[in-house]
Amino acid sequence: MTNQRTAEHFKGCILGGAIGDALGAPIEFMSIDQIRSEFGEMGLTDYSEAYGRNGAITDDTQMTLFTAEGLILSKVRQEYERDKGVISAGYHALLRWLYTQEINLQDNLIRNHGTCSIVDGVLTGHKELFSSRAPGNSCLSPLKSGKISTIGDPINNSKGCGGVMRMAPVGLAYDDPDKAFHFGCKLAALTHGHPTGYLAAGTFAALTSLIISGNSLTEAIEGSTLILKADKNHEETLRAIGDAVDIVGKEIPEPEVIEKIGAGWIAEEALAISFYCSLVADDDFKKGVLLSVNHSGDSDSTGSITGNILGALYGIDIFPENWLSELELKELIEEVADDLYDQFG
Repeated sequence: MTNQRTAEHFKGCILGGAIGDALGAPIEFMSIDQIRSEFGEMGLTDYSEAYGRNGAITDDTQMTLFTAEGLILSKVRQEYERDKGVISAGYHALLRWLYTQEINLQDNLIRNHGTCSIVDGVLTGHKELFSSRAPGNSCLSPLKSGKISTIGDPINNSKGCGGVMRMAPVGLAYDDPDKAFHFGCKLAALTHGHPTGYLAAGTFAALTSLIISGNSLTEAIEGSTLILKADKNHEETLRAIGDAVDIVGKEIPEPEVIEKIGAGWIAEEALAISFYCSLVADDDFKKGVLLSVNHSGDSDSTGSITGNILGALYGIDIFPENWLSELELKELIEEVADDLYDQFG
């Protein structure tokens, strides 16, 4: 087992997720028939225009960046806040993301949480992030409520994939997969109160932690599901992962196989699709992420999670050069990944 806690693998994970997100963005709400009608029988094979440009990121990458920034600030303040500050920092990071999405709420956010809490960090200094990229209501509503949602006192009963798709930085931050799982669940519960919604997120954080510590993907899936099983509410997530893993090697990977696993709008399906696409990709990043976006479902989220996994496994050298160079906010994403590595690597 080779330790992969390197800056290149941290960047690979975050950038890979952003690339998968950008590939899925233009086809997120299209059926596979619509995708093939527009792009040909192979489906989408390269960046296409979304939000006025090629390589545009969505709310998935935005929230991943803010989650990473919350972790970075929690580490800086750890001396006097300890681990309890992680959830507080993560919550305020998401409020800063909300600040970039809901212009009419900015005055209220500043009044309720203070100027420092809302403009902390560096991300709110980038005007490009002040752009609505189809954020899910399950993410927006709890943050607008003014109340912190927790596992024990949830605001909603959502198990949408919005908790999973932003959780890769947690796995990068903690080399203890149990700790990554713990914080992944708690940070996801800030917006998604259904047990499957936050347990799938915790499982993804644990998987990323195991990968970045040098485990193979198969070992990381086994290790993260073992941690998942300890929670009494594990059945839905475990079943979805098991069904996806069981298909590997039995059928030719194609959109119709993906759709047997699900559409990816809900947490366990997004995670299971991403596990499947990563397993059949081997070390072919292009193959894995294109499979993960070409289906009738939440293409940007499954692309993002798959990109996180493959980028964490293989680093930045596996990315097609044009996908990296044309990626929106590439330099900022690299900067956040480097800062995360400086604090946790």
